[in-house]
Amino acid sequence: MERFAFIVHPLAVADVARKFNVAKYIPDTVVEKALRFMPPFTVSHITGIKSPYNTAEGWFIACPLTAKQMISLPKQVVLKKIIQAGKLAEKLGAGIVGLGAFTSVVGDAGITIAQHLNIAVTTGNSYTVAVALEATKKAAKMLGHQLSDSSLAVIGATGAIGQICALVMAKDVKNLTLVGKDISRLNNLAAKILYNTGLAAKVTTDVSKAVQTANIILTATSSLDAIIAPEDLQSGSVICDVARPRDISKQVAEQRHDVLVIEGGMVAVPGAVEFNFDFGFPLRTAYACMAETMMLALEGRYQSYSLGQELSVKQVEDIAVIAQKHQFKLAGFRSFEKEVSEEQVNRVKQAR
Repeated sequence: MERFAFIVHPLAVADVARKFNVAKYIPDTVVEKALRFMPPFTVSHITGIKSPYNTAEGWFIACPLTAKQMISLPKQVVLKKIIQAGKLAEKLGAGIVGLGAFTSVVGDAGITIAQHLNIAVTTGNSYTVAVALEATKKAAKMLGHQLSDSSLAVIGATGAIGQICALVMAKDVKNLTLVGKDISRLNNLAAKILYNTGLAAKVTTDVSKAVQTANIILTATSSLDAIIAPEDLQSGSVICDVARPRDISKQVAEQRHDVLVIEGGMVAVPGAVEFNFDFGFPLRTAYACMAETMMLALEGRYQSYSLGQELSVKQVEDIAVIAQKHQFKLAGFRSFEKEVSEEQVNRVKQAR
């Protein structure tokens, strides 16, 4: 049996109560202080993963820092704690460890962490891209959007996920806007897209402006706060939010019933998997980054995979082949912790 581990962390103090109920009654500042000095620990044992070719088990390991702490604390302090979580994965017998949420963002996207561990490391970004692209295309088709006539905005376009999404989708859409903080890096990406596809992408640092002119939006930033507001969105648009914490304001769900927000797609895990921990997904489904770690274990591919800020299209294509082999697949859409219903899709379609 193959073995893996996946590092998770609380996005906010409120998430700590999922494991420690007493946290509900303690001030946030006290909880955060306690987290800083708490060592990584095993959250749950994952069992029942079975493909036609192999079986696997794994563990969720907590790196006890919130997203805010991951960004605000000294980088070396955060990296040290993530590496400690990886060392725990080694002790448990895992052959590969996946970096969840902000543990894949801190520093150089897993490269330094991998250098300090004796097991393989992946951010899961390659399969995250593959699933995000599949989900976005499927959702757009359900709403009646023709990609060849559509305007796409990629928010966080200079990040590992955003870059590849932009490079792949540039072949299919009519207009493309790249959004990020570094205009020089955006221009470099636009030049690469022009060379590869012939499409002249626009670049901007203004999220609001870019969103207003797009009917398909793919967002994958490392922002701690929501960056897309309800008043900026076109009626009938589809938004794929790959970021954690979300880039989409919860006000969008409350105020804009004429747009479709999806969270990158749920992945069905093969076998009778038991996660033994509630991370908010339906039974036997997982985030794509988690699924990448599992499928690499099933493949017996104990080599670091999706690391650094520069992924390749080939990596995305290769991991999609491995996913198909071991029967991982897109299971459906979620939006703000709920499954997207057929009624929601029809409502947005009518609005369009």
